[in-house]
Amino acid sequence: MKRLLAVAALALACVAAFAVPETTEMMQRGGQESRTLVGHVYDRQESPVAKAIVYLKNTKTLVIKTYITDTDGSYRFPALATNVDYEVYAEKQGARSDTKTLSGFDSRKQANITLKLK
Repeated sequence: MKRLLAVAALALACVAAFAVPETTEMMQRGGQESRTLVGHVYDRQESPVAKAIVYLKNTKTLVIKTYITDTDGSYRFPALATNVDYEVYAEKQGARSDTKTLSGFDSRKQANITLKLK
């Protein structure tokens, strides 16, 4: 019985450890302010791209968030840590943008990154 409880406790601890990364990111900052990343995705003709998938990777935890662009090609990632670098890129139907970085040294509360599909 003790062994079963120990295994169950270990399993619960593992689940908790993997379920935490982005959820507790704000708590780990110790009350630091958060920031927001916004932007637009455009095609080669400079037209906004609706329904493109924007990928945002936290380079510290390697957690990836996604956003499907709105009809005007816009995207938004709120409540990001201020002391972490993020990599962002967009894709749609095989076309991909360059990967851009939002640096942890960037002190803007709202950063704007435009992505262009190739």
